[in-house]
Amino acid sequence: MNYTGVREVEVVVVGAGQAGLAAAFHLRRVGFEPDRDFVVLDHSPRPGGAWQFRWPTLTFEKVHGMHALPGMELTGADPLRPSSEVIGAYFERYERTFGLRVHRPVNVMAVREGGGPPPWTDPAGTLGRGRLLVATSEGDYAARALINATGTWDRPFWPRFPGQEMFGGRQLHSSEYRGPEDFRGARIVVVGGGTSAVQQLMEIAPVAAATTWVTRRPPVFREGPFDAERGRAAVALVEERVRQGLPPRSVVSVTGLQMTEAVRRAREGGVLERLPLFARLTPTGVSWDDGRTVEADVILYATGFRAAVDHLAPLHLREPGGGIQMDGTRTLRDPRVHLVGYGPSASTIGANRAGRAAVGDIRRLIAATTSRPVDAATELAGSLAS
Repeated sequence: MNYTGVREVEVVVVGAGQAGLAAAFHLRRVGFEPDRDFVVLDHSPRPGGAWQFRWPTLTFEKVHGMHALPGMELTGADPLRPSSEVIGAYFERYERTFGLRVHRPVNVMAVREGGGPPPWTDPAGTLGRGRLLVATSEGDYAARALINATGTWDRPFWPRFPGQEMFGGRQLHSSEYRGPEDFRGARIVVVGGGTSAVQQLMEIAPVAAATTWVTRRPPVFREGPFDAERGRAAVALVEERVRQGLPPRSVVSVTGLQMTEAVRRAREGGVLERLPLFARLTPTGVSWDDGRTVEADVILYATGFRAAVDHLAPLHLREPGGGIQMDGTRTLRDPRVHLVGYGPSASTIGANRAGRAAVGDIRRLIAATTSRPVDAATELAGSLAS
């Protein structure tokens, strides 16, 4: 049955980055048809997920740990080409090859329980029995399940410091970084201990008048490859926080910074000499409680991101600790809602696995509430797909 202004589907996938495309692949693989049984909604202007917004000087050779999407390897990429172009073209080819029919640009404003407050209208009360209502810029959807793959790019985290409004120079977040030329001849303070902080600092240092790196905790550099054992250990640490209903920590906080040859040279050259976090900003720079000061023209906050899940607020999924408690990819407060690319699946390989797991769980949920069967052969095929 169709309702005025509401289109019914089995599953809505929000986001077409790595996690969203992986989920869409597995939905299609087990028999769901795009634009009939499920829709993929993406608010970005073109394919590529968050990668399309990366700074132009982040070439593909500088990208660490980019795991291929299921069913199609990324081959023949020019290592000197910007990663935004390489991965954007790869995602576009992937969408076209598997006919995923991503709707873009589409903004998802809110996800609510069926039969909730306006603008929802459901005179018969049917939607209130098991449907989620997804309000979007292209119209409203009623879905039996939702796979949220919105990542973090849209929620850059800006720390707050005393005196921040008095600083006379420029302040920007690493998400706004476009390359080192914007900082030529300037004195730069880079705030943050993650991979973006290190990469951007190393690019800026050769053209800047001076650079200062500050972090909340001493950085930990990881020697050797990030093998399967290390990966499992890192995922386990993040999973434990999510299981407790706490906000997930950043990836680098549990994996450490990869020690590449470029990083080694930067450390030997003094570029990566780290200072503890300053106490305040001044009109001309930053200062510490011990009296130390550094003059600066620019403060670059490479301070990470938070999960972009505000549109899920009407479902009240958050725990008192501020996070969303989950069992695998399924939120404990609402088994119809799955988060992929969140917490332990916030990596390219983790996103693939999470997409597959979410689809398997959703198929069982739908089979339990409708007459749609779960075929054993396609269930096995989906479980074997990487």
